[in-house]
Amino acid sequence: MRVLAAMSGGVDSAVAAARMVDAGHDVTGIHLALSKNPQSFRSGARGCCSVEDSHDARRAADRLGIPFYVWDFSDEFAEDVIEDFVSEYAAGRTPNPCLRCNEKIKFAAVLRRGVALGFDLVATGHYARLTHTDAGPELRRAVDPAKDQSYVLGMLGGEQLGHCAFPLGDSLKPDVRAEAERRGLRVAHKPDSHDICFIPSGDTAGFLERRLGAQPGDIVDEGGVRLGQHQGTHRFTVGQRKGLRVGTPAADGRPRYVLSISPVDRRVVVGPKESLAISTIGAIRPTWTQGALTAPWRGLVQVRAHGEPMSATVEPQRAAPGGPVDRLVIRLDEPAAGIAPGQGVVLYADDLVIGSATIDATGRDAPGQRTTGEDAPGQEGAR
Repeated sequence: MRVLAAMSGGVDSAVAAARMVDAGHDVTGIHLALSKNPQSFRSGARGCCSVEDSHDARRAADRLGIPFYVWDFSDEFAEDVIEDFVSEYAAGRTPNPCLRCNEKIKFAAVLRRGVALGFDLVATGHYARLTHTDAGPELRRAVDPAKDQSYVLGMLGGEQLGHCAFPLGDSLKPDVRAEAERRGLRVAHKPDSHDICFIPSGDTAGFLERRLGAQPGDIVDEGGVRLGQHQGTHRFTVGQRKGLRVGTPAADGRPRYVLSISPVDRRVVVGPKESLAISTIGAIRPTWTQGALTAPWRGLVQVRAHGEPMSATVEPQRAAPGGPVDRLVIRLDEPAAGIAPGQGVVLYADDLVIGSATIDATGRDAPGQRTTGEDAPGQEGAR
């Protein structure tokens, strides 16, 4: 098969490409240029997609003896990832840019171009398992729980997964590094990247302020009493404790946390930790790897890349009878804290990814606005 190996310049993607070569595929390495003016060097483990990373990817491809190209997706990345990130924060939500990048760039855009050029698969260094059955592909958690990345792949549909390969899903990270060293790949001990790739300094608040400007507002308690002032709602996320600067301590001496953010009136509401606990989640724009849910379903949900799965009941909803499922109401078995609108929620049946959606509401009671559809028995195409 003709395979595009997406090579970031790190150890995981290099070993993934090597394994596809070993499997006998016709492999071509590609590096995605996601910035018009990439920095020359990484800041340790911060960020990625630097000039240094592209050179590392090219050296790995040379070592493997495969063709290598740089594909410029900087315009698409700016529009679909960076602008989305900024607009979500401006609306008081907390987005995950890695989810959006995987959805819009690393798979959708790359797959479109790759398929048009005659390639069959896109291989990446993500830690997730992908198996193929008569009913279609199944995306499952990786063997290495500390590196599992099925959460950030949960927005991929079944058709996209049919053109994907994740060669590292059955491996442990130390074994991947050891393999890279045996193969003579210079990236064997290169630090993993973390944080937001387009904010290598780690100063998310500063980045957003340069884009949105300072927008002062009030910090208030649950009763609306003004406690202090802030320089922009983009500096806060639900569950945040540090940096509140509210002047006087709470009457009971307990710390305060961000409970909600209202960019319209520029108010940040704070309160005690127990007020963070929510029992229900509303989510929009569902995507499915296993066929759409069409009736209440029991399973696990996860709201952070390395968060703990939570047992829940998921109720699909439709805007119109007979229309597509376009909203989920998720009722958690146990209350959870720090869940913010804008985050992704991924549904699992044990280790099998069912689908994902974007959180748009949370509450102690159901945040949904429509009645669950009753016209279908369960999950279309479920396996």
